[in-house]
Amino acid sequence: MRAFRGFRRVVAVGAAVTLAVSMVACGSDNDPAASGSDLGLMDAGTLRIGTLTDAPPNVYVKDGKFTGFDNDLITAVAAKLNLKPEFVGTDFSALLSQVNGGQYDLGSSSITVTEARKKTVAFSNGYDFGYLGLNTTKDSGITKFDQLQGKRVVVVQGTVQDDYATQKGLNPVRVPNYNAALGQLKAGTADAWVSPAEIGEKMAKEQGGGTVILAAKELSDAPMAFAVAKNNDKLREAVNKALDEVIADGTWTKLVEQYYPGRAVPANFKPGSGSVKFTVPKATGTPAAG
Repeated sequence: MRAFRGFRRVVAVGAAVTLAVSMVACGSDNDPAASGSDLGLMDAGTLRIGTLTDAPPNVYVKDGKFTGFDNDLITAVAAKLNLKPEFVGTDFSALLSQVNGGQYDLGSSSITVTEARKKTVAFSNGYDFGYLGLNTTKDSGITKFDQLQGKRVVVVQGTVQDDYATQKGLNPVRVPNYNAALGQLKAGTADAWVSPAEIGEKMAKEQGGGTVILAAKELSDAPMAFAVAKNNDKLREAVNKALDEVIADGTWTKLVEQYYPGRAVPANFKPGSGSVKFTVPKATGTPAAG
């Protein structure tokens, strides 16, 4: 009898342990964001993010840490999903194919949504708007985009600016990153750089050596978004939900004011799903035309 009672105790304990494990497993299935186990991630609990290292104020490395508007925003999104962000630097020209190929869970680099890019990756809801920038040197005499015909124009390969220059028949020189584009201007091997305006303006001020300027800019009609693999709808939907949450709680507005002080938001731009109320960032300028 003692042996039988002991056996019953062992069975009872074993059943309790099995039940507890089952409950934990069921909890993870019902709340996939708790570990990312149901989001198609490379590693459960970690959001592996491909990004750039040289494009302030959007994406860059400072004091050994990946930061910038886009990267701080996706860090806040990851926190809503109980995921640890892991950033890896790459070139923009390779980023989208790397995301769709499974090298990264997500791409973060002020990526403008285009129909051509939708053939490679899927996109989250838009979280930012942007401008095409025209960087040149003070003594170039170039002040407008329509003066670029016949000039030596540099772009970063695979960007919307590359598309723009190609469509305009400018026969651009393509380089792998923003530092290389700025370097061409400073060295005098290019007359102009068609840039993302926020990046071009900041780099001109910080690294242009006083010779590089942002001469003009024009509003792009397409939003910027995070890229995910085309077959990962669960991650895209989770990111969209969390993005709305960081818009609603004021994080998006705070980051806009931090990284783009004084920048006006176009009247027709609404971040995320567009259904979330948000505080319009403080601006010192006239609202941009929509």
